[in-house]
Amino acid sequence: MKKYSISLLVFLLLVLSNSYSQNEGVEIGIVGDKFADFTLKTYQGDQISTSELRGKNILLISPRGKYNDSYWCGICFYQYAEFADLELTQNIREKYNMEILFLLPYNKDTLTSWEKNFPSGLTYIENVKNPTDPEKLSDGQKSWMQFVRNHYPKTFNYGDNKIPLPLPILIDDKQEVSKGLDIMRTEWGGTKTLQNVPAIYFIDKEGILRFKYISQSTADRPSAVYILNFIESILIK
Repeated sequence: MKKYSISLLVFLLLVLSNSYSQNEGVEIGIVGDKFADFTLKTYQGDQISTSELRGKNILLISPRGKYNDSYWCGICFYQYAEFADLELTQNIREKYNMEILFLLPYNKDTLTSWEKNFPSGLTYIENVKNPTDPEKLSDGQKSWMQFVRNHYPKTFNYGDNKIPLPLPILIDDKQEVSKGLDIMRTEWGGTKTLQNVPAIYFIDKEGILRFKYISQSTADRPSAVYILNFIESILIK
């Protein structure tokens, strides 16, 4: 009877542990309050718990992800490439004692498609900036061309080399974190597909949310340089 009771207790504990996820406690972050901790696997094969990063600042970036069921968001690829380039050339994580995390609401297989489409996403940005015949563009297309030139000026040319992914990409396949932050959508910006509203969160080394930016459109995103300048202004106080 005693062995049966112990076995039943172990079984119940396993059931409860499998049915409850610590990520279910994630809520909308309030600037000035403690940011909810979460644990997710990364596309690169690791696991990250924000609680274990205490003592480091955290820059959490949520790209849109998919533009629709057939296309990925080109600006999102540029956004990752911009931060990755700064990390590879200026070692910004060490400079600001900071981890930079990208959050996407997909499973690993879907993120494999994301990586595969990375070069074409950057090509899209370049083609908008440098069309074959600008004079044939409509006024709306010319306006978009100038906007992209102004806001996404860098060119990232990896040639035939593998796209570098130095910054962890979080696999939020159950959308627990994205839903908790209230940024997961199935319809947004004129398209219907599983996607996140682009968002940026800066959590300081004590776990306090110091900055939050939720985009109003897919093109509404502060540049990496702007964000880092803002972070630096916080850290030097």
